Order: sequence, then C-alpha cells, then structure tokens
Amino acid sequence: MYSKNEAALIKKEFWTSLGTYLKPVLNAEGRKINWINYKTGVKSIYFRTDVTKKAATIAIELTHSDTEERSAAFEKLVSLKPVFNDMMPEVWQWQREVYDETGLPLSRILIQLENVTIFDRKDWPEIISFFKQHLTALDAFWSVARDYFEE
Repeated sequence: MYSKNEAALIKKEFWTSLGTYLKPVLNAEGRKINWINYKTGVKSIYFRTDVTKKAATIAIELTHSDTEERSAAFEKLVSLKPVFNDMMPEVWQWQREVYDETGLPLSRILIQLENVTIFDRKDWPEIISFFKQHLTALDAFWSVARDYFEE
C-alpha cells in the first residue's frame, strides 16, 4: 500500500514516462502532438486516457451539456462506426449514456486493458504499448472524422 504522496509520485512518473515515449511519434498528419492531452479541436469532444489499480482506459467522451447535442454527436459517431471499426485494432465499447464521477451525463466510446496497474512498473511497457497502439489509431480515425464534427 502506498501513501497518497507515494501514489502521486508513481502516477506522475508513469505519465512523464508515457509522454517521453510518445513525444517522437507524429500524428496522422505528420505533426508533433501532445498525446497525453490530446486536443480534438471540437468543443465537448475529448480523448481521455486513464490508468488505475486495475486497468488502463482510452475513451472518446462526449460531454455536451445539452442532451440533444450530445445525442446528435453520438449518432454521428455511430454513423462512422464501420470506418472506426476498420481503423481500430480491437473492438471498443459504445455507451450512449453514462455518468461521470460527479454525476454528469456523457456518451463514451472506450477500450480497456484489464489486469494491469499503474503501481507495478512491470506493467508499464504493456500499458504504454496499449496507449500507443490505440491512441495512434484513434488519431488516424479523428483525422478522417474531425470535419464531420466541426461546426
């Protein structure tokens, strides 16, 4: 068991390591990008990465406060699902309506790598490989789909 401070340091070290590893990786358009804090360029659409004691997760989150706008954005993604599935190395979960930790509704498409922990450095290569593979595929998809979402 780690103290709060030790846990925070381990998390910081992991995210720094991931950022360093991904820094030379160019996006689908051949540009440098901040993979950890990916900017979709579209309001209320975010790419999220997370690692816990149990799993690593990558998600597209639609956080529109207006239910109809969020639903419309999700439907646009659903219409692009064949393209999305062709570009992704694995099948993702599609969640039309879920709630975040504060109780706010959102739509999410996600994939998880289970049975890994941020607190075991032996898991880090597998987690980093998972993030690289899926983030680069997600970026390639977004380079094709982004215009469909811009207002």
